[in-house]
Amino acid sequence: MKSKLAHLLSALLLGLFLAGCTTVPQTGRSAFHLVSPDALASTAAAQFGEIKQKTPISRDPKLNSMVQRVGDRIAYVAAPDLPNANWEFVVFDDDQINAFAMPGGKVAVYSGLFKVVQSEADLAIVMGHEIAHVVAGHSAERVSQQMLAAGGALALQIGANQAELSSSEKQILMAAYGAGATVGVMLPYSRLHESEADEIGLIYAAKAGYDPRAAIPFWQRMEAQKQISPPELLSTHPSDSTRMRKLNALMPRAVQIYQNR
Repeated sequence: MKSKLAHLLSALLLGLFLAGCTTVPQTGRSAFHLVSPDALASTAAAQFGEIKQKTPISRDPKLNSMVQRVGDRIAYVAAPDLPNANWEFVVFDDDQINAFAMPGGKVAVYSGLFKVVQSEADLAIVMGHEIAHVVAGHSAERVSQQMLAAGGALALQIGANQAELSSSEKQILMAAYGAGATVGVMLPYSRLHESEADEIGLIYAAKAGYDPRAAIPFWQRMEAQKQISPPELLSTHPSDSTRMRKLNALMPRAVQIYQNR
């Protein structure tokens, strides 16, 4: 009975994987979505509303107009890839040197980021990156990976029970699976998403009329703000050297797009 259940679970996961295959705009990478980005959008909108209630919103007219202007231009060139997005750009009055985006088109920029942003082209690099996360459906892919990992853990647990392992052996096996899933799957995909958002965002910035060459000095200034970085293997983001290498490789294409727009 347990063997049949394990086979049924494996077949179900395989069927869901095949049914959820999709293609990321601009890069053409194959991805899998067991949940759609649209399904996450309403939840994200509610979460974003809570964040707006708890975090002060900047009243600086210069920052707000700059973020809205750059956001609108990036969203315009991204529209063919995600035509039904409901974009909202908010500047939070917070010293964090950061920005984030949520499914459906919610994009936040912290005022602290302007310690590093020196021009609209710099801001376009950041907002292009964040908008790219939304367009590529990275949140949906992360949720899907978590669902598959949970399904794999269940299948492993069934197999462990079937093999009549001791309690300590089961704990060791499940701990190894959890560590392997994190280091071997979740973190590499997170780094892939960050690199992909860099690539798509660079293309969007160039198409919107912002010089993509601003990306290199901008990310160098961001690097200078860091205290300590974990080893790339254990990080959600590529190392700074990896990011620079990939951006330099992408730059000729992005510059060509910028010059020929």
